[in-house]
Amino acid sequence: MSGSGRQPPVWWYDGGAPPWHAKLASGLFGVLASARRGLYRKGWLRRVRVGVPVVVIGNITAGGTGKTPLTIALVERLLAAGRKPGVVSRGYGRQDAGRALWVERDTDASAAGDEPVLIARRCGVKVRVDRDRAAGARALAAAGCDVIVCDDGLQHYRLARDVEIEVIDGARRYGNGRLLPAGPLREPPERGAECDFRVVNGGETGFGEWSMRLHSDQAQPLLGGRARALAGFAGQRVHAVAGIGNPERFFAMLRGHGIAVVPHAFPDHHAYRAEDFAFGSDLPVLMTEKDAVKCAPFATERYFRVPTDAELPEAFWIALLDKIFRPSPSR
Repeated sequence: MSGSGRQPPVWWYDGGAPPWHAKLASGLFGVLASARRGLYRKGWLRRVRVGVPVVVIGNITAGGTGKTPLTIALVERLLAAGRKPGVVSRGYGRQDAGRALWVERDTDASAAGDEPVLIARRCGVKVRVDRDRAAGARALAAAGCDVIVCDDGLQHYRLARDVEIEVIDGARRYGNGRLLPAGPLREPPERGAECDFRVVNGGETGFGEWSMRLHSDQAQPLLGGRARALAGFAGQRVHAVAGIGNPERFFAMLRGHGIAVVPHAFPDHHAYRAEDFAFGSDLPVLMTEKDAVKCAPFATERYFRVPTDAELPEAFWIALLDKIFRPSPSR
């Protein structure tokens, strides 16, 4: 496998005991995380309310779970309902993380982060990146947005929220159930139970959980032109590129279409260079949309992005929209 994709420690998901120093650090991490959350619960640290409904989509595990596809799907639902949604994000991986920025369709991903640029291109709504998500949400509200969607930020308690959605990787779940760095958890498992909605990306669902499937059926040339059905690549070898939290999910999806995948996993939010694609053969290159926003400057006619759509039960959307716009105190 090419690339330099960093995998989580083997003990997170594949069994085995974490080393003693990881357990020690995990205990300290848990104390600090609990204390911080307690300060917000007791009102000793102030939450910021922005005057419009705020929906936070996040997870309690480290790594990707499918938050951004769900964010895009929610924004599209809000637009269809006649709302004016805006999206706030930290903009992870951008060069100047301390600078707040409005994100447009043509904003460079190195300045804004790959996920905010992807959201701006797919949805055409106002997107704001700000390390202080509360300040970003206030800017969106001041710009006329009547509902704010926070892509990630479940642990950013300073921003008061009306609805919390936890997204869970259905294959990995909570791994060994330990806190960082002994396990993948940012917060204890019971934190997830406090969220208004729990969405499971692939795999089986349990009580109170909603199933989400990520659907892809076409590949779009990065240089423009007609899209190709993924079925048209069946039986062919392709280079598959994924710099996401769980690259294997993308590779498995392509294999499910009968495509012979040569996998190339890169670190999440990897800053691509042309040299990264020196694979030694001229096969088609299929990549995630998140990767594609960073590859246009050196793309050739062999490069394709594979759009992904989040599919959830209609009952989920009815319940979610009702919850968003039903008057209730922000947390």
